[in-house]
Amino acid sequence: MKNYVVNGFCRGFGRHWLLTGMGILVLFSLAIGQTRIRDESMVNQQERMVFKSWDRGKFTPTSGFLGLNPYYWLTWGLHPNYPKTDLRPLSATGHETVRMGLEAGMQSADKSMELGSDTIRNVALDQISGHAGLFSDADPLWLLYYSGQFRPVTDPDRVDMLSGLSASVKAKLISEGSYGWYKDQVAMLAERLEGSRRTNQDRGSRILSYQRLLLEFRKIQGIWTSKRATAEKMMRLSSVKSKVGTANPTGVSISMLDAEVAKKVLSDRKF
Repeated sequence: MKNYVVNGFCRGFGRHWLLTGMGILVLFSLAIGQTRIRDESMVNQQERMVFKSWDRGKFTPTSGFLGLNPYYWLTWGLHPNYPKTDLRPLSATGHETVRMGLEAGMQSADKSMELGSDTIRNVALDQISGHAGLFSDADPLWLLYYSGQFRPVTDPDRVDMLSGLSASVKAKLISEGSYGWYKDQVAMLAERLEGSRRTNQDRGSRILSYQRLLLEFRKIQGIWTSKRATAEKMMRLSSVKSKVGTANPTGVSISMLDAEVAKKVLSDRKF
């Protein structure tokens, strides 16, 4: 009984190792059954189409001795000019090279157009700022010179045209209408100046209009100064006349003639 058990165990153990060994052999045979295949024609085609030179010597299969290789004719017989034509995308004349060249050219053209459009935009903005009346207040020449010269016109409330005059002279200028005339002239000039500033025109024309209006304003100022001086002179003469009329020198009759007055003065004079 004991020998029977031992023999059965040995037979089972041997069968187990036999199956294990056969399985290993089968797996090993499957592992080494896949061989690497290198098709030289496919490799050459891949290399020539990607980056390497278009070498006619690498077009396999070759024609063989006297061009009798049937595989050559089966492969290239229907395309005899294929090996002669460089079809690489990245060749000097390849479509990818041409595409990248065109793309670079388009990018350069886009940059040139962008620069051109920016230049046109800047020029347009300069012209708008120079022509638009909305920006006339920011003109340097207006800020530095004309705004100060036209201050009595643009802001007449801050300038007293009757300053420095006596009450009688002020009353005379107002009663004669000289002051009203001056105010009307300044008001009309202010309207014309405002129209010139707000009208859309080139900067040169606007400055010329400023200068014309400034000359007219100076002319009005001259007339107004002359009227003020005339009024002051007339008031002084009127004052002197009134004083002469009311004063009676001693011993001189008002009814005396000028000749009699002269004789009396000479007779009273002591030599």
